[in-house]
Amino acid sequence: MIYELYEKHIKKGIDQFPEELCLMLTGDELAADTDKLVSVLKWVQEFPKIRRFIIHVSSDSADISLPFAEMAKHASVRISSPAGEKQAGAGSPEVLIVVGKCGRKEIADAVAEIAASEIDPEDITEDTIEEHLLYQVTPDFVIKTGGNHLTDFLIWQSVYSELFFCDVNWDRIRHVDFLRALRDFQSRQRRFGK
Repeated sequence: MIYELYEKHIKKGIDQFPEELCLMLTGDELAADTDKLVSVLKWVQEFPKIRRFIIHVSSDSADISLPFAEMAKHASVRISSPAGEKQAGAGSPEVLIVVGKCGRKEIADAVAEIAASEIDPEDITEDTIEEHLLYQVTPDFVIKTGGNHLTDFLIWQSVYSELFFCDVNWDRIRHVDFLRALRDFQSRQRRFGK
């Protein structure tokens, strides 16, 4: 009862939200509780202003178990993994799950694509690089559970993202921990590198 009142108190005070929220996990963290993804998606859906939910699973394995069908019942879900691409579902937010793709490789691939297109080096701008990146996302807020080590996913796109390191491990994260992260986000003054 007290826990529920505390959740309501926190939720009531949140009025600024990231448009794009990114959650970073390791393959081991995900394996500890795969079904937690569905719960977190439902938490995200409580706040319609969050229009995109990005999940990165840092793993070299193509054998990652994801609750794709269950998540697709609730939202539009796209999975990008070594095993291939899958997309299904309808609804909001848009969910992008990326397994194993590293940011350095994404940038290297973009540079190679630009070089192959024979664009004059004088004409290459930040926009040129961004247009050639695989993931056209710009997360406002990145949450990392269970420690302080980020992956290098979206290193170009998240350069101005706000970061939140949750001291709770993935398999123990609760709704209240998610709400606290959102409350922390709204207390920040975004500077976008200035």
